[in-house]
Amino acid sequence: MDIDAIVERLDRLILDVAPDATRVAKYGGTLYTLAPDEKEGQFCGIFPYAKHVQLSFSRGDRLDDPAGMLDGGGKYRRHVNFADAADIPEEDVKAFLKQAVRSV
Repeated sequence: MDIDAIVERLDRLILDVAPDATRVAKYGGTLYTLAPDEKEGQFCGIFPYAKHVQLSFSRGDRLDDPAGMLDGGGKYRRHVNFADAADIPEEDVKAFLKQAVRSV
């Protein structure tokens, strides 16, 4: 498993959808924001773990998820975990990212 490859692929997808996003190192991962000085500007984050990488959405509760890909039972946050870069469904991830950017 190549954690760095997963992180790099997710980072590329995020910046493809939101080229003006700013990366902020926080909570052991990288948050992506459209307003670096405001918490409300955060729309997603990448968090590497030993056996997977988590793509987390700040307001995942607002995302349309007809296939039930997102996990998380908290009030707002939802996430999806990836253990292999080849298993990242790019079109689905981009659809979530576009929704997340619009929800900021």
